[in-house]
Amino acid sequence: MTAPGRRPRRESYGERRARKAEIDDPEVVLAAGFRFLEARARSVAEVRRRLGDAGYRPELIDGAIARLLEIGLLDDEAFARHWVESRDRARPRGEIALKRELRLRGVDPQLIATVLEERAAGGAEDPFGPDRPGADEPDTDRTAPDEAAAVRLLERRRRDLERVTDPRKRRARAYALLARNGFGPEIASRLSAAFGATSMDGPAEDD
Repeated sequence: MTAPGRRPRRESYGERRARKAEIDDPEVVLAAGFRFLEARARSVAEVRRRLGDAGYRPELIDGAIARLLEIGLLDDEAFARHWVESRDRARPRGEIALKRELRLRGVDPQLIATVLEERAAGGAEDPFGPDRPGADEPDTDRTAPDEAAAVRLLERRRRDLERVTDPRKRRARAYALLARNGFGPEIASRLSAAFGATSMDGPAEDD
């Protein structure tokens, strides 16, 4: 019994896990899965990891996962598509970063490849138009969506980048930004050069 005026002792992580390991009601574990999915969509592996870390028994976790899949609240294919679409819309990332993020969330590599192939097949308008460097060279389908996402990222950071008045340093800063966000060297090199040359009031002087 807790003494009057004293706050009850908080349950330790180990105690909490031990208590949940004793639970034998599948509905309790299913409800925990529902709660974890309230904030945003999750992959199967994320839900399994969360329930396992909480201490629930493996067979009950399996049952909860099966039920969530059955009713459509878990779907790794839909999750991967949503992840890629939301990144492209709100936080542009290159294919390298998208692949890494989905793998960290336990999505099957073949499914990741399928979703990224769909993204590439969707195409995108040329972000710099006919005057971009290399516009007369054929582009692969895979380049287009990454290129469009890279341009969106540069545009979002335009104000910060334009504070760098030296063209070489501005291009280097733009390249580093793209590389950190998972864009390949070909796109990072070409777009940082184009951005560096066109982002100021006039074209940069020749080096």
